[in-house]
Amino acid sequence: MSGNPSSKIYNVLFLCTGNSARSIMAECILRRLGQGRFDAFSAGSHPAGSVNPYALELLKRFNHSTEGLRSKDWEEFAQPGAPELDFVFTVCDKAAAEVCPVWPGQPMTAHWGFPDPAHFDGTEPERRALFADVYGQIHNRLSIFVSLPIAALDKLALKKRLDEMGQRSPQHA
Repeated sequence: MSGNPSSKIYNVLFLCTGNSARSIMAECILRRLGQGRFDAFSAGSHPAGSVNPYALELLKRFNHSTEGLRSKDWEEFAQPGAPELDFVFTVCDKAAAEVCPVWPGQPMTAHWGFPDPAHFDGTEPERRALFADVYGQIHNRLSIFVSLPIAALDKLALKKRLDEMGQRSPQHA
């Protein structure tokens, strides 16, 4: 047994209302960026029932595994036997305003709002461009997150840094 706190794998849950685009993209991005340090999940307060086809297309284009991706209810992660969560991030303003379930593990929470590409009414190229832009925003935020010395930061300092990251959210279109 090494006793090394940096060997811990942190469980991260991304929440959105529909769990069809932003939270799904965040789950896939963190699975790649945080490989070996983070395990990522996503869910929604009112799941859409399927993953948005534009999100799936984009994730496949960037060589993310889309196997097993599904739109799921956040209650799955509040049930006995659910993973003990270390972090819960809302990625849409609606989910951030809702009363969340009690999560196992007393996770640290923060709101990182991103524009909703799933409800954008534009041309095909405009929709694809917005999905790509939101993907890039999420990727940038998670690149910063995985570089934080989480094991070395105390809980208060980490919470402050996560909240500050959320306050630098891009403006909603």
